[in-house]
Amino acid sequence: MLIGVPKEIKVRESRVGLVPNSVAELTGRGHSVLVETGAGAGIGAVDDAYRAAGAEIAASAADVFAKAEMIVKVKEPQPEEFRLLRQDMVLFTYLHLAAYPEVGEALLSAGTTGIAYETVQLENGSLPLLAPMSEI
Repeated sequence: MLIGVPKEIKVRESRVGLVPNSVAELTGRGHSVLVETGAGAGIGAVDDAYRAAGAEIAASAADVFAKAEMIVKVKEPQPEEFRLLRQDMVLFTYLHLAAYPEVGEALLSAGTTGIAYETVQLENGSLPLLAPMSEI
């Protein structure tokens, strides 16, 4: 699978969907990873660290969205990213659909499969992707 990591564009968001160690884990399991240039700058992860982990670096978010089968982000897509969504894409991120109904509308309109971190649940009912946010 080709996994894409665009730079986050939401105001005051400096996190990134995958760190270089995560990229190494994915590429080591046979996946390809495409990271937008500068995507990890907010956490001090430079493009060369992503390259060393096995990622290819893309010039723009449009390149990442156009090529990737799955997009991994931190925050819900912003209005300027809606046009980049497509039917044959999976989006894995915090979606916050109740707070941002326009995101749900954009996903439905594009036919994109969205998997919200906040809804991933284990058999025991716990929400493992929300646990770190609760600790913060």
